[in-house]
Amino acid sequence: MAELIHEHSARVKGADGTTYIVLIHAQERTDGTWEGWFEFHPTDKRRPVLRTEQETSQPNRTALEYWASGLEPVHLEGAFARAQGRLL
Repeated sequence: MAELIHEHSARVKGADGTTYIVLIHAQERTDGTWEGWFEFHPTDKRRPVLRTEQETSQPNRTALEYWASGLEPVHLEGAFARAQGRLL
């Protein structure tokens, strides 16, 4: 089951002006490693939530939390661009 790992303090703004809250979710695999992805939740609840495919694979939850906490805004912008074709 997916877990919320981190809510980024930066926000992302879409071309239409919609602001998105950036959440990093993850799930433990059967082999004990973790996969993580982004979800972009619009502040305008009429807009859909966007999600990326898998963005990272980490050996454990601690490593995934560390990865998530060090993401720069430029990485969020790239992930947002990838997520725009995927609705949750």
